[in-house]
Amino acid sequence: GGVPPTTDLVLGATAGCLACFLTNPLEVVKTRLQLQGELQAPGTYPRPYRGVLRAAVAVCRADGLRGLQKGLAAGLLYQGLMNGVRFYCYSHAEDAGWTGYPGGTVAAGAVAGAVGAIVGSPAYLVKTHLQAQTLSAVAVGHQHNHESISSAFKSIYQQHGVVGLWRGVTGAVPRVTVGSAVQLATFASAKDWVCERQWFRKGSWAAVLAGGMVSGVAVAVTMTPFDVISTRLYNQPVDADGTGKLYRGFLDCILQISSREGLLGLYKGIGAVYLRLGPHTVLSLFFWDKLRNM
Repeated sequence: GGVPPTTDLVLGATAGCLACFLTNPLEVVKTRLQLQGELQAPGTYPRPYRGVLRAAVAVCRADGLRGLQKGLAAGLLYQGLMNGVRFYCYSHAEDAGWTGYPGGTVAAGAVAGAVGAIVGSPAYLVKTHLQAQTLSAVAVGHQHNHESISSAFKSIYQQHGVVGLWRGVTGAVPRVTVGSAVQLATFASAKDWVCERQWFRKGSWAAVLAGGMVSGVAVAVTMTPFDVISTRLYNQPVDADGTGKLYRGFLDCILQISSREGLLGLYKGIGAVYLRLGPHTVLSLFFWDKLRNM
């Protein structure tokens, strides 16, 4: 508390962008792993990406070292929009005293995350398309072949209108709602817990990092299935009217992945998800908390 919501909007956006710049390579790897073997039974498809480190090497070989920062501009735009709105809404909930009620922190984080996901959805759509693009020899998922972030927005708008820019939002809202609720609730609780036991001094950077590390584990475990679904819905090819060719929606995506790829298909890329979400959670919440204090 103690920071106006409008200030939190700027601070949240800044924190998210700083974290995104450092963790975007893991986001590229995560996207490729989640699209690999789409709707195919395990063991029946080639695997150009095997594990986080080998996948990162494969990306570098195909796209060069710069390939690890594919979709960075769209990622920064998404993080700025989503986190700015998310922390703005959460700050309002704090000022209104909602987070003081039982479960208030979780509810406030969930609502804030849902609103942020809706606002940032077009940027996440373009980010996913750009990060999936690569040479045909190691391509996974549908290839949209955009030349840049601006041409991607222009192409999607010309083909499907404004509605097309929000395609896949049905997967993004549950993803960020769950992730935001778990992240903000566990971060606040963990930070208070370590301070109460006098492991770290209240307000110290160590307490903030400890809270972020615990939060990162919780977010990765709960969010990975929603993350896989979101990636698939955003990247799937569509008909002229904007209807998805592979999935009809959120529930259909869950059913198809579970039936064709097994339940573990919903946890594809969990290693990359944790390695990306862990540092991203720590960094974004650390930057946000420290910027607030400043």
